[in-house]
Amino acid sequence: MSKKLWEPSEERVKNSNMYRFMEFVNVRYGKNFNSYNDLYEWSVESIGDFWAAVWDFVDIKASSPYEQVIDDPYKMPGAKWFTGARLNFAENLLRYRDQSEALIFKGEGQEPSRMSYKELYDEVAKVAGGLTAAGVKAGDRVAGFMPNMPQTVVAMLAATSMGAIWSSCSPDFGIKGVLDRFGQIKPKILFVADGYFFKGSRFDSLEKVREIIKELPSVEKLVVVPYTVDKPDISGLPNAVIYDEFKFAEPIELKFEQLPFDHPLYIMYSSGTTGLPKCMVQGAGGVLIQHLKELVLHTDLSRKDTIFYFTTCGWMMWNWLVSSLAVGARVVLFDGYPFHPDAGALWELAEKEKITVFGTSAGYIAALRKSGLRPADKYDLSALRTLCSTGSPLNEEGFEFIYDAVKRDLQLASISGGTDINGCFALGNPMGPVYSGELQVRGLGMKVESFDEDGKPVRNKPGELVCLAAAPSMPLYFWDDPDNEKYKAAYFDFYPGVWRHGDYITINDRGGVIIHGRSDATLNPGGVRIGTAEIYRPVENMEEIEDSIVVGQNWKGDIRIVLFVKPADGYKLDDELKHKIKETIRRNASPRHVPAKIIEVGEIPYTLNMKKVELAVKNVIEGKPVKNKDALKNPEALKYFENISELQED
Repeated sequence: MSKKLWEPSEERVKNSNMYRFMEFVNVRYGKNFNSYNDLYEWSVESIGDFWAAVWDFVDIKASSPYEQVIDDPYKMPGAKWFTGARLNFAENLLRYRDQSEALIFKGEGQEPSRMSYKELYDEVAKVAGGLTAAGVKAGDRVAGFMPNMPQTVVAMLAATSMGAIWSSCSPDFGIKGVLDRFGQIKPKILFVADGYFFKGSRFDSLEKVREIIKELPSVEKLVVVPYTVDKPDISGLPNAVIYDEFKFAEPIELKFEQLPFDHPLYIMYSSGTTGLPKCMVQGAGGVLIQHLKELVLHTDLSRKDTIFYFTTCGWMMWNWLVSSLAVGARVVLFDGYPFHPDAGALWELAEKEKITVFGTSAGYIAALRKSGLRPADKYDLSALRTLCSTGSPLNEEGFEFIYDAVKRDLQLASISGGTDINGCFALGNPMGPVYSGELQVRGLGMKVESFDEDGKPVRNKPGELVCLAAAPSMPLYFWDDPDNEKYKAAYFDFYPGVWRHGDYITINDRGGVIIHGRSDATLNPGGVRIGTAEIYRPVENMEEIEDSIVVGQNWKGDIRIVLFVKPADGYKLDDELKHKIKETIRRNASPRHVPAKIIEVGEIPYTLNMKKVELAVKNVIEGKPVKNKDALKNPEALKYFENISELQED
């Protein structure tokens, strides 16, 4: 049984947006709900009424009202949402135009810069003028190869204000990784920065851009934002212009093109580890209402808040964070290494900017634990009320570390969803308790279940994460997939008409969710399914281990578990440490979790979004090709897994 770590006070519950929304629903629909579970069950059974209530509660701005919320909630893919409505995504994010702060930007090694809502609106209008002059129109693609900085937000809002489609990669992507993405969607305008900072060093982006632009003939204008130097050299870059020369000197009047609810907004990408990344086209209205539901209700965000998420522009959490502008909150952007110049970098930022909602990854929390820093002992975090974690499962020790070393009176919201839906399947609930190792709730309106091998919902035991009804932010379609074949194959082939996400989860009786890892990386020794997170948790709590990756190796008609570890500085993988690892796993998981082989490697491979790539490692050890190494942050790490003689032995 999971340990209860925190419970909101009655005052906090009743002051929450979620509580106010529940009362709003009770009045509007004559209900008498008094718990989240009551509200959730109604939201997934009365799907049209629920999303209509969200539309009004979060105040979606539209020039034409909708005629119907949804035609058929069980039609996947292809459900039609809010037909008849006309709106503009950027207009909703730029509804506030006053002097309150909109964006605070902290670049590594730099003093923070600030932009008010009025300044943001004017800057978007100036860049929209430049885009208009460049001939951009609705449906054109505008892309960014940019750090997480204000100009990236401005470019996205300017593009979407006119109905162009935005897509972005972060500047740490390799040349082929960028071309694999942008080469498919053929952007008309490309925004780039001259470089970026990381771990105290400057990295030049323009050398990469020279190679990228050669293979992107669709780009009619290359807009270069000075960031690491005042006057970057753009000679030799075709169609290049400095950002300040591209934008208009004075703001134009933003027209905010009024478009259907399902007009394309973003093109997002799968990790691309099994081939070319899938290009997922997401609708303006769907992303807007999903993000506002999650930010306003589940994150309890308001104009009084300051929200931060440690992310890059190549991860969907950037899109999610930027939607906070529609709430009128202060949005903190950070670019750089989170441990430079020391482990307190982000917590000093939290103290100085009085961050109330702090978002990061489970990997960051694990690294913070190992750093020895206890933020509560050094920084004033009195403003902080919510901490969000995502990217990979946050283990129980990670939960307990946050309450012990960061803050006791804090909602810790472990959240999980996907780039595919640009949102969450399970996340926080400001009205409910936090249990160690659990995501608090399934998201409102998300009909999420855990299916067993027979496709039947199960409780209190692991199964496949599925979604039984449509959600508005599911992709409209995949780029260059006219018959929806790739789209259907990605989610709907396994259970026809049901979204299979690819996570291995347990839903318990109180509605909490535990993520065990990716279902395609699930281990099956002796036919028993084991989630990889169940092994990572005890291993990565050991001070002797810096990192690890676990795979199932096909061996003599069965699967055997192979654990690869990177020892921490000062340690080596000898027989004594191997024995300790096995005993730690046996004690904290079970005897069947104990690996048959434990092997030392020099580095663990990750995707560009910092997810471990178990399948790539499995392919390498079995002599199969890894189709797209450019989807990896550190593809050279795969060499450590080649031709390991120990894997040919019993």
